[in-house]
Amino acid sequence: MKRNTFFLSLLTGFSGGAIVLIAYLFFSNPKENNSHSTVEFKSSTPVQLAESVHNVQNSRYVNLTAAAQKSVDAVVHVKTLSSRQSQSYSNPFLDFFFGSPGFGYEEKPVLSSGSGVIITEDGFIVTNNHVIENSNRVEVTLNDKRTFEAQLIGTDPSTDIALLKIEGNNFSCLPFGNSDSAKVGEWVLAVGNPFNLTSTVTAGIISAKARNINIINKKYGIESFIQTDAAVNPGNSGGALVNSKGELIGINTAIASHTGTFTGYSFAIPISIVQKVVSDLVEFGEVQRAILGIVVSDINSQLAEKFNLKVLDGVLVQQTEAGSPASKAGIEPGDVITHIGAIQIKTLSEFQDHLIRFRPGDEISLTINRNGKTVDKKAILQNRFGSTDIIKRTDVMNVLGAIFKPISKDDAKSLGIKGGLQVIDLEKGKLLNAGIRNGFIITIVNGQSILKIEDLNDALNKATKGGVYVEGIYPNGMRAYYAFGL
Repeated sequence: MKRNTFFLSLLTGFSGGAIVLIAYLFFSNPKENNSHSTVEFKSSTPVQLAESVHNVQNSRYVNLTAAAQKSVDAVVHVKTLSSRQSQSYSNPFLDFFFGSPGFGYEEKPVLSSGSGVIITEDGFIVTNNHVIENSNRVEVTLNDKRTFEAQLIGTDPSTDIALLKIEGNNFSCLPFGNSDSAKVGEWVLAVGNPFNLTSTVTAGIISAKARNINIINKKYGIESFIQTDAAVNPGNSGGALVNSKGELIGINTAIASHTGTFTGYSFAIPISIVQKVVSDLVEFGEVQRAILGIVVSDINSQLAEKFNLKVLDGVLVQQTEAGSPASKAGIEPGDVITHIGAIQIKTLSEFQDHLIRFRPGDEISLTINRNGKTVDKKAILQNRFGSTDIIKRTDVMNVLGAIFKPISKDDAKSLGIKGGLQVIDLEKGKLLNAGIRNGFIITIVNGQSILKIEDLNDALNKATKGGVYVEGIYPNGMRAYYAFGL
């Protein structure tokens, strides 16, 4: 069996070359992966529908020209500027006469590009997180050649979605379609900027739905891709997957290839996931991830035999966390979840796709199969901290680039401290630049004891015109000290 390589289709310009982010998947030995109301984004301009022909007797083809014309004006070229450390070496001849400066590291600019989709007339743009990740500056160029500097509103690495904003009004935009109702065999368009070829449109059909290709290696990673045979190449990342009505049903993200270019398979994030992520980022500045507190997997013949399962469709519960919503609902290892509400669940991807649509505090109904019998359960979903509260991103989180949670009394006692704020979900920001790592517990900032988020806010407000000196400890007991400016 030949090995297939999945490429994140991101074109990165660097010294005249192209760098393509890659991840690997062996088809012969795939890894086992251990609704809520949303903010609506609609164009006030009616979308012109393509002349989709459903009666084969009346036509030999589906007319996609109207959908293509609408799409190219709403898809933008995303260009990013980031920096990369490279080792610098001295000149031996000059060093001999003028003294050796030695060698070290210097920052070099890196240019990258991808695609994005305008989803509102006032300039909200969806793209892939890997297109803009670690960038210092993001610029977008419209199909009419106008260029704007974009503001990063938020990202969700676990779904590979990022939300940008440009200033202005009356932008051409694409309305959201319904990826749930999209059918295998349905015609679609892929619109983007492959190889910096702007406003490129390709056509194909939906080949499969709810694909998990093990490419998002993040905690709580969500994969339920739409697979299509529309040609997608490096530079298409973040571009539009559009149905024949001119509606956005997916964000192009990855390709399956031996070479790094299109060879027949491409994958898009369904708009059902995109809409939830975008809605949360706009409303809260942070994606509201609802946690059930279980480890589940797809069912194969080996697991069916091991657990003596009576059904093969659904997801197998292999583990429940103590005190989790699943545990409180009475869900047990060996149960097979077959439905979320009225929605049938056949695979892990479908399970993730539907669970992500809920928020902490929502109650969901689950149908499970236990020893051949159907059992109904209800669970109240929690956030990652074990509560049902909505997590709102604060100015502190934006500046420091992290989410914080107070440590428990037991953890504080074991570490010999009164308390502190633990750094989780570290991303680009002051803390990462200072060298702080995930798990670090902040105990003191500029001499002020830190026990809760309000203490951190207060300490940073007092330090607005000066430096910040942070003291703390890692879970292994190692104490550490960091400093940075605001």
